[in-house]
Amino acid sequence: MDLGIAGKTALVAASTGGLGLAVARALAAEGVRVAIVGRRRDRAKEIVAELQESHAGTAGFDAVAIEADLATPEGIGSAVEQTVADLGPIDILVLNGPGPKPGAAAALSSEEIASAFDLLVKPQHALISHILPGMRERRWGRIVAIGSSGVVAPLPNLAVSNTGRAALAGYLKTLAAEVALDGVTVNMVLPGRIATDRVAELDQAAAKRRGTTAHEIELESRKSIPARRYGEPAEFGAAAAFLCSAPASYITGVALRCDGGLIRSL
Repeated sequence: MDLGIAGKTALVAASTGGLGLAVARALAAEGVRVAIVGRRRDRAKEIVAELQESHAGTAGFDAVAIEADLATPEGIGSAVEQTVADLGPIDILVLNGPGPKPGAAAALSSEEIASAFDLLVKPQHALISHILPGMRERRWGRIVAIGSSGVVAPLPNLAVSNTGRAALAGYLKTLAAEVALDGVTVNMVLPGRIATDRVAELDQAAAKRRGTTAHEIELESRKSIPARRYGEPAEFGAAAAFLCSAPASYITGVALRCDGGLIRSL
């Protein structure tokens, strides 16, 4: 399928690793001009070099490394300005951020509750505020947020993540209806157990709590997934890239699960 996005410009937040990088790679393969944004400058440059080597000659493709702390207003403004200066107006915005520390709901402090919004809502809202007006003016745009299966079924011992991601989902769903007439779609992709460093850290934390090994936790987790395996980052990236595509123009306001059947509800 031709996704029809060659030559478009994408800012992919927190794309120096994990699921953000997986999405950036999938978009680059489609000829999208990609801004790799994160706090690790050297890693961002390595990724850009890798993409330029892999996709040399791909029509429309380009990539740039941007060092920015997207948890700060200054970092957000700088990332947007540099992306536009180097690659052109932003057509695709992929929202992503760090996963909060594990913790039980009953033990949450008021500071930790506030951090759910500071980490998982405020930066995303700020990025959208910078970029959405241009999308609406050009009457084309794609906003895709990397979420969590906890949006649908809150995950044990991830109270901060469950709280913040659910709030973001509510905001994005509301926004999707408001901008649909302008040719802008707003969606989320909800990963289940994808084989990333973040999931490995969560498995290790669970192993420590339960006095077992991360390997045993992974084996147990696989049994709960109908596909009986963890997903590959590339599989997640492909799902997100489709939602960024031209053929996906009638899909908006959805939370697409990429979880191997983990969540059993409809």
